[in-house]
Amino acid sequence: MYDPLCTIWVVLLFLLDGDLNVKTTLDIKDELLIRAKKLAKRTGKPLRAVVEDGLRLSLARESESLRYVLPDCSVGDPNADDPLELLSWQDLRSEIYGGPDLK
Repeated sequence: MYDPLCTIWVVLLFLLDGDLNVKTTLDIKDELLIRAKKLAKRTGKPLRAVVEDGLRLSLARESESLRYVLPDCSVGDPNADDPLELLSWQDLRSEIYGGPDLK
């Protein structure tokens, strides 16, 4: 059943060659709306700002979960001594490219 008291208008501002005000109707569960109104009153923010903050947090969390995490493909013991650490640059280059320094 549609209850106009449980419907809030959210004003979203978009920057498209100037400000464009778009009004959207959202149906919000009574308990959630009551909690949002209490938070708005307690913080001194308008309900619109509380709803926008919630949307921003939700969208930020989603974008964080979409970030790619490079898998750890390390080999060997990370605490072991590095056998290449004591080599000179020339010796290290020879070790990498498999031969004497060619100029």
